[in-house]
Amino acid sequence: MAYDAVLLIAFGGPEKMEDVRPFLANVTKGRPIPPQRLDEVARHYELFGGRSPLNAMTFRQATALQMLLEHEGPRLPVYVGMRNWHPYLHETLAKMSTDGVTQALGFILSAQQSEAGWQRYQQNVAEACVQVGPSAPRIDYVDEWHAHPLFIETVADLTGQALTQVPSARRSETPLVFTAHSVPTALSSTLLYVRQIEEGARLVAERLGHAVWSVAYQSRSGDPRTPWLEPDISVVLWQLAEKKTENVVVSPIGFVCDHIEVLYDLDTEARHIAEQLGINMIRAAAVNDHPTFIRMMAEVVRKATDK
Repeated sequence: MAYDAVLLIAFGGPEKMEDVRPFLANVTKGRPIPPQRLDEVARHYELFGGRSPLNAMTFRQATALQMLLEHEGPRLPVYVGMRNWHPYLHETLAKMSTDGVTQALGFILSAQQSEAGWQRYQQNVAEACVQVGPSAPRIDYVDEWHAHPLFIETVADLTGQALTQVPSARRSETPLVFTAHSVPTALSSTLLYVRQIEEGARLVAERLGHAVWSVAYQSRSGDPRTPWLEPDISVVLWQLAEKKTENVVVSPIGFVCDHIEVLYDLDTEARHIAEQLGINMIRAAAVNDHPTFIRMMAEVVRKATDK
């Protein structure tokens, strides 16, 4: 299939404190989120000056991908569109239209397919196309890549680096806990989402030759009476403490960027719980712009263009 461009599709994030409340209003539009939960999340952003690293990292991923495509092909420009902040999807699609792009390949920056992570993005892109009008480029999407060998290699590399911080005599017994964003259990896509998370975690553990691993969830929101995926990372830490676990490596396989839900929910909140429990918690980096992850993105794009 002939494409004129690649569109990286990401969540978006605020750049400063004045952006936080409007950003959260975008994120929660049409969802019954308790006001106290919004206040709590706003305080999380305050700890980081109101700025999420997500936007800058997404542009770094885009730049690295475009450079690789320039070198190895296909030579396609790479655009970035965000769901919840500038550049909004409709802004990027309008720019693509002005640049003469008529057909683009959408790359959703979420490794696993959930309703929030894939279906809603595609719906948002369709709505943005309507907003732009008839000149909006047509968007197709890359195939799933949660188990792509280069994605697994990247997560394994970063998780392995974290594991080396554990004394060598303790490494084989140290649990790896792979985390992903919790979602409501009732969503139609949840079973697929769970399967993809567990498959990716298993493949990473196998690549590392590490037998002790599990999956946990984080960052749940919404009505506390609604069932969401469990166990929460905090519960897992308590369970590990009961087993007298000394070290744990936490790997955010469900996130492609070290943004606020990683920096706060893991590095701040979960780490505080671990310290209170006497556990040495080591957090593996998200894939970010790791060169192997960028190579994976290029391979996924190349496969789509070869169809």
